[in-house]
Amino acid sequence: MNSMMLRRRFLQAPAALAAAGVLRTATADAPAAAWPSVTFNVRDFGAKGDGTTKDTAAIQQAIDRCSVLGGGSVLVPAGGYLTGALALRSHTLLRLEKDAALVGTPDLADYPVTQVRWEGKWIPGHVGLIYALDASHIGVSGPGRIAGNPAVGGRPNARDPLRHPALVEPIGCDGILLDGFSATQGLMWAIHTTNSRNITIRNLNIRTTTGNGDGIDIDSCQHVRIDGCDIATGDDCIAIKSGRGSEAYRLLETTEDVLITGCTFADSNFACIGIGSETSGGIRNVRIERCKFTAARTYAIYIKTRIGRGAFIEDITASDLEASGLTRGFLQVNALTSGLQDQDPVPGEEGIPRLRHFRFSHVKLENCPMLADVTLIHPAKPLEGFSLIDVTGTCAKGIALANIRKAEIRQIKVTGFAGPLIGTHNVTGKGIEGAAAMEPPKVPDLVPEPGQPYRLH
Repeated sequence: MNSMMLRRRFLQAPAALAAAGVLRTATADAPAAAWPSVTFNVRDFGAKGDGTTKDTAAIQQAIDRCSVLGGGSVLVPAGGYLTGALALRSHTLLRLEKDAALVGTPDLADYPVTQVRWEGKWIPGHVGLIYALDASHIGVSGPGRIAGNPAVGGRPNARDPLRHPALVEPIGCDGILLDGFSATQGLMWAIHTTNSRNITIRNLNIRTTTGNGDGIDIDSCQHVRIDGCDIATGDDCIAIKSGRGSEAYRLLETTEDVLITGCTFADSNFACIGIGSETSGGIRNVRIERCKFTAARTYAIYIKTRIGRGAFIEDITASDLEASGLTRGFLQVNALTSGLQDQDPVPGEEGIPRLRHFRFSHVKLENCPMLADVTLIHPAKPLEGFSLIDVTGTCAKGIALANIRKAEIRQIKVTGFAGPLIGTHNVTGKGIEGAAAMEPPKVPDLVPEPGQPYRLH
């Protein structure tokens, strides 16, 4: 088959798969199945792989050549490749062979500056070590390794206000496959997908055990599948977010249709799965299935936002989970005070986040400090629909609920707890008969109306 025919088949395949509904179900397998067999070896473009020579230009030439000739694979054979930021182009798959390692340089000048997301805000910052801007049908596959350099980690500060580089960061992309490689990162996030759609992240081994080291951040993205990953981090293992304050509320770039399945999590600083606290674009339809939580500095699952975010968190479902090694508990919901307040928060009652349809079932706990703390919710917008069904194991404290409508609590078969199994305040529903009365949560004031209406700037 000649190259023109290969290119034609490659370009037609994603459209056919989308018509069949494949892309709609968060599957980036479409580009993997459609990549032509054309391969470009980075060593043919001058990459040394000796661990000391900067191979940035050579690897980028291989990626660019692959893209302009219609797409294919860029092969990185065994070796250590010191590199600055690399831009993935449309219809390219970066393939890391066994014993191949892309290692980031320690020089921030090797990472270009553009608009990036940081704590829910668009700010100037350095792109990721592997990044893509407005590309389609891109991927990185293993079994090789990608390692960030701790020298370029950290948070923006007065001396250096630019955001520091993440490890892998597609922005505004459609059709992303991240498959089968190992990732190590220090003092910054590993995988950060932003404003992108049709994403598959599978079989990754992620280690980011120092502070600010999120494993995977899903930021204003749609149709995402995270499958079979092993993640140990110094911050959230997975963070799901959609922006902060009036800027994100105006843009309304919702994160939705996210499936997390078959993963193992260990967190040494915050939560294993954090939903929020940047939620001003809205978050909906997140499913967590068949996952194991082996350590958490706070909670296995932490749903968090605050007054001034506005928007919504809805249709959160988690089932078939095992959790141990938890410092604070299995589940917390805080919709009042979590996260930094924005410089331009959403004012008035509009700034109270709306919560709906949280479902948790088939959970096995081991020595859990607290089963569920679902109390920090505004009474003006109670959580509409909360179920906790079929929980077994051991815990020191039970379930605390406040400001909830249509709760359903049943088949809670835990042992070892002190005090009442269930405490409630302002809760209606099933399975709460005889619950102990609780004090209402302290509710902060609403954000006052600004002198001038917010405008994008």
